[in-house]
Amino acid sequence: MSSIRRRTLTLIIGLLLAGLAVLSVFNLHDSNHEIAEVYDAQLAQNARMLQGVMRMPLASRQHAELYRAFNTALGEAVPHGDGHPYERKIAFQVWNPSGDVLVHTASAPSFSTPPTQPGFSDVVDLNNRHWRAFLLEDQQNGLRIWVGERDDVRADLVDRIVRHTLWPNVIGSLLLAAMVWLAIGWGLKPLTNMAAALRARHGGSLEPLQLTPLPNELEPMQAALNRMLAQIQEVLGRERRFIADAAHEMRTPLAVLRVHAQNLQEAGTEQQRRESLAFLIAGVDRTSRLVNQLLTMARLEPKANAPLLQRLDLSETVRNSLVQLTPWLLSKHLELAFDVSAQPFPVLADAAAIDIALNNLISNAATFSPEHGVITVQLSHADGFCHLSVEDQGPGIDEADRERLFERFYSRGNAQGAGLGLTIVATIATRLGGRITLANRADGGLRATLSIPTARQATSPPG
Repeated sequence: MSSIRRRTLTLIIGLLLAGLAVLSVFNLHDSNHEIAEVYDAQLAQNARMLQGVMRMPLASRQHAELYRAFNTALGEAVPHGDGHPYERKIAFQVWNPSGDVLVHTASAPSFSTPPTQPGFSDVVDLNNRHWRAFLLEDQQNGLRIWVGERDDVRADLVDRIVRHTLWPNVIGSLLLAAMVWLAIGWGLKPLTNMAAALRARHGGSLEPLQLTPLPNELEPMQAALNRMLAQIQEVLGRERRFIADAAHEMRTPLAVLRVHAQNLQEAGTEQQRRESLAFLIAGVDRTSRLVNQLLTMARLEPKANAPLLQRLDLSETVRNSLVQLTPWLLSKHLELAFDVSAQPFPVLADAAAIDIALNNLISNAATFSPEHGVITVQLSHADGFCHLSVEDQGPGIDEADRERLFERFYSRGNAQGAGLGLTIVATIATRLGGRITLANRADGGLRATLSIPTARQATSPPG
């Protein structure tokens, strides 16, 4: 793509030349019209001046001498003499009532018969020359006075006017183009400075731009670049946190796996090998769960690019998730109860996020539930929220640990846990504009409740 300066200059000069062409056409038309008017007026005036001379009260002999003097004087006009070169292109003729020529210039065209139509007319003589003429009839003396002018006089004058006007316009347009080029360059100097500042920055520099002074047109660009740099910083920060968390949490499981592998290698009996292999498999499972939880946390990091929330029925989404979880719970000798009314539970949410949250809540409940225990999932409406509760029959929680359970990698009473389950649920709750609460049940066990605003209330997270 061409530069902004070149595109702008091309547009400006194009419009300037187009406007100049239109003005030149109008000027040419107006010049032709005005020149024709002036020259026609001169023809009429010359004819009337000649009429005045011809009306002088003289005797017949004196009139004849006057005519001879006219013809002699007019015949002295030569193309390259002391006169003007246009002089032979202007002609006079006077006829008497009998059609005889009384006065005429040497350059006057020849007529087979005197013209009879008074006023202005265009005439073509026997030499194929075009004349603009004016015929004046003198009724008092019976004279016809004809004054003519060759068309090339007017055409030559128009050509001179056009040349004298066009060349200054062309030269002025070129000078104007050069000045516009320099002016556009000066106007784009702040943009050039911004580009130079960006090129001069270190490749890893993410500090916001602080270019001052800055034109109003470039302030939105600088603000957009700073927002983008801030977003990049946030993304890189999340990546660094993920790498740090993963490195921190994977160090111990990998060390444990190495110990189990060494024990398996050094086992002297079949019983020892089986025990070491069981420990190794359990350690691999724990590491796999940790990796999955870490990846889930990375996807659910707040302010990350989340999928667009859509209106859905929470009861249907929960029911579909429970269908997938039921076989796993039965394999752990646990029962599942789903308590929900027939009314709809409309929310603005992401079905995948709801599924992840429910999986983590039920996984926690299954971890702390006794064998043959019952895990109850409930849905209810209250205070403009849809409340999704998961209850277990485990030991519950200590009040002192309530808030810490939402911290990353804090795991209480579960040596196989990664300490990320409730953190993931809290992250999902924040994204959906809701909240997660934990409470001990009166008859034992823990109730974890995910509250999501109903569809008509889902506008902003609760304070």
